[in-house]
Amino acid sequence: MVREAWRRGLRWLAVAMACACVAACQHPSAPLPHDAYVWQRQWNPAVTSALAQSADLIRTWRVLAAQTDAHGQLQPVAVDRAALAATHRPVVLVVRIDGQLPQWDADALLAQTLVLRERWKDLPLAGIEIDHDCGTARLPAYADFLARLKRDLGTTPLSITALPAWLASGELERVTAQVDEVVLQVHAVQSPRAGLFEPALARSWIDRFAARVGKRFRVALPTYGSRVSWDDNGRVVAIESEAPLLAGGREASELVAAPAEVAKLLAGLRKDPPAHLAGIVWFRLPTVQDARAWSLPTWRAVMAGAPLKETLAVFFQPGAAPGASDVVLRNDGEVDARLPSRIELPAGCTIADGVNGYALAYREGRPFLRRERDGWLRAHYQRAVGWARCGDAAGQPALAP
Repeated sequence: MVREAWRRGLRWLAVAMACACVAACQHPSAPLPHDAYVWQRQWNPAVTSALAQSADLIRTWRVLAAQTDAHGQLQPVAVDRAALAATHRPVVLVVRIDGQLPQWDADALLAQTLVLRERWKDLPLAGIEIDHDCGTARLPAYADFLARLKRDLGTTPLSITALPAWLASGELERVTAQVDEVVLQVHAVQSPRAGLFEPALARSWIDRFAARVGKRFRVALPTYGSRVSWDDNGRVVAIESEAPLLAGGREASELVAAPAEVAKLLAGLRKDPPAHLAGIVWFRLPTVQDARAWSLPTWRAVMAGAPLKETLAVFFQPGAAPGASDVVLRNDGEVDARLPSRIELPAGCTIADGVNGYALAYREGRPFLRRERDGWLRAHYQRAVGWARCGDAAGQPALAP
């Protein structure tokens, strides 16, 4: 009897271990599909080239197709449809309704959105998306608008972008109930100290959203940086990203989404995906002319989960003025590198200064160049960050540890 009970115990243990193995094998790192926002308002050869070079990794393009003007009227964006068609990828039309509009005509916007859909029938249309970053007080009216739009669109899928701030509202579920899919944005300018993107905070928003909204959703991740201007009261007065702006403000900060930080969150989502997570949407498609976006090789490396090894070097080269040397920063790696916070200068450099986001400073009597503006240096690029007049035996500049 004892021996038989022992055998039954062994059989039970073997079955339990097999079940555990099956359960573990059923939850491998999830392959997350990638979409990308094509947010450029001026389509040029750089945009069409980026489309062609990225289509192999992209499931669907989400294209800014129209946006509201100051009067709340929908204005179409001039899009190169031939370039989109050449990628053989479906398209989601994004309609941007300015969240700061004091009021807008829902009837007119509904009619204009339906007309927009009809004009895009020549491409494989995967749906309509509404991008409306409104405050929580306006969510009830937004839910009503989406319900009407969903009814009028019929079988055309409807998606929206959602803000983490909406998690504080009891109307979140009613808004998301009106649509087929939601894209949760986890990149935002909140304050100079909070920055543009923080992996732990983004994961917290994602998990809270997944727990509340039992609907398929995607996560929008950033590929860009922004220059943000603030007034004396700490309020944002301008955000300069893909397009330069002439904006005032007492203080300006260059906020960046570092590739390594975004890759950290992406790895966590693959390893431990929350319920209903359907994929990633990148904001925005990088191009060679977009100075505040990652390079295409870096974006591809992050999407593929490849190592992001930075290889920076700093050196002197002859300057334009007699006796002066330029301090040059060079990226010899395959991915974009974050600009170093400090570059040490030899003690023999008697006169020096910084340029392109760097300024001269001293520490314990030794000169160094201090980074004043955050950013990155693209792979295989170099940049002058200062100049110096040094003695013959001064040596070379060095990256601070």
